[in-house]
Amino acid sequence: MPDIVLTTLNAKYIHAAFGLRYLMANLGELQPRASIVEFDINQRPVDIAEQLLARHPRVIGFGIYIWNVAPTTEVIAAIKRVQPDTIIVLGGPEVSYETDSQKIVELADYVITGEGDLKFAEVCGELLNSTNTRPAYHKIIPAELPDFSRLALPYDLYTEDDIAHRIIYVEASRGCPFTCEFCLSSLDIPVRQVPLPACSANFNGCWIAA
Repeated sequence: MPDIVLTTLNAKYIHAAFGLRYLMANLGELQPRASIVEFDINQRPVDIAEQLLARHPRVIGFGIYIWNVAPTTEVIAAIKRVQPDTIIVLGGPEVSYETDSQKIVELADYVITGEGDLKFAEVCGELLNSTNTRPAYHKIIPAELPDFSRLALPYDLYTEDDIAHRIIYVEASRGCPFTCEFCLSSLDIPVRQVPLPACSANFNGCWIAA
């Protein structure tokens, strides 16, 4: 059974969770102790909670987005009722900019704000290595902005079934050059480009349109 489960509720089955794969790719020595489990918002929260608890993880990392925050809140509430010692770590855009008044934040143990590619691995390492007490993290943990040169790219974690039946995401940049008031991307640090040689090497010469 994995110590760490990475999960999210996708809008549809065909949407492969790109963020989870980035977190998995950057877990380093913890990667063999982790697994990715994807759901979608059409599944019942109680069924999702049951499937996650059946894996007996010590840490569950949830990706939180605008389309899944309500059902994911129900999932976490169910988990905490049945197994309150399970450590819940949140990340994603829906909990990166507003943490004071959200029920899902209240239910969670930790929230990583910003780009958590490297910070999630750091937090999990501390949590799994601590014996009697949890490490002295504040509940809200800001992530330092990672440089792309430090990141392991996640494309090897797409399976043949993903490629055949799901939408495959390819990241060419992060951030946004615009400042639209209605969009969270306008709050980000300016655009950073993924080095093209590293990206193309990950696909072994097989190009996929972004």
